[in-house]
Amino acid sequence: MPTYTKKGDAILGNTIIADARKVYTPRIVNKSGRHKTQRIVLKDNVKCVIDKEIRIISKK
Repeated sequence: MPTYTKKGDAILGNTIIADARKVYTPRIVNKSGRHKTQRIVLKDNVKCVIDKEIRIISKK
């Protein structure tokens, strides 16, 4: 399994587990129209692992 460490690298999954030393308060982010999502910032020695894969990936 590859480990992505460069700025701008991304992971995509249905369920993602993260470990971090610092976790900041979730913020509301507008997606499209009335749809909203939450964004959380993890800092200092962060590791994320996909626990459940996405079955269907929409094309953008």
